[in-house]
Amino acid sequence: MDITLAQLSYTEGNIKRNLEKALSVIYNCNHDTDIIVFPEMYLTGFVETDHVSDRALSLESQEITTLHEVAKEKDIAIAIGLIESKGNTFYNSTILITPEERVALCYRKTHLWPDERNLVQPGDRLSTCLWRGTRIGLLICYDIEFPEPARALASMGADLLLITNGNMDPYGKVHNTAALSRAMENQIFIAMANRAGQGTGLTFAGESAIVDPLGNIVAKCDRSEQTCHASIDLSLIHESRQEYCYKEDRKLSLTGHQVEHGNAIKEWVINN
Repeated sequence: MDITLAQLSYTEGNIKRNLEKALSVIYNCNHDTDIIVFPEMYLTGFVETDHVSDRALSLESQEITTLHEVAKEKDIAIAIGLIESKGNTFYNSTILITPEERVALCYRKTHLWPDERNLVQPGDRLSTCLWRGTRIGLLICYDIEFPEPARALASMGADLLLITNGNMDPYGKVHNTAALSRAMENQIFIAMANRAGQGTGLTFAGESAIVDPLGNIVAKCDRSEQTCHASIDLSLIHESRQEYCYKEDRKLSLTGHQVEHGNAIKEWVINN
């Protein structure tokens, strides 16, 4: 499987410009790309006080339809973040758009950063889907600083975690370390696309990365706006678990319960 990370800057509230930039990157990405990953809340920009509903998009929006049409045309899956509106409720969400389905998976950030806790609602579940033989899970930014979300996804059989990130200075090293740890302790692949540049008074740390099940960096960006691409060998997951398997050897269980749906979606519902 081939993955491209789109480490981009973007503009809060300028959905048209952000979408046009995303489309250009998709059309010009490496021709072998199977999945392209964009940063946290890329389509809409970040939530800010007095700027939530005016930036939010529903999952039925034309922008998502446009991305689905491009996914079909390029035969590519797209992981991208946005402020999601559902009625009068708002979430920091990431969606996985595939050629076969408009929105194959929608994940609502469960671990909210302090600045967004009064602006959006936390999600209550962690979800995976099966796409072309690979089970994929989604996480967002602060989620990866906790071992439990990644472990829940791995417990549902996830081979690959796609992380949309909006990590800023001075915390760049935190997410680099977290990505390595989450990949190694679950013996899975992680592809994390961070934001570059500046916005909402913040300077973003970049350094997007793809990490293998042994904790090795397969590909990494610097801090500037750019894309990077790598091919991952999913057989390395089985190889990494030959002598020991952390998932099977662990002694403590997660608090929650698994739900399976008929369309190959698996969810871990969090016990609050």
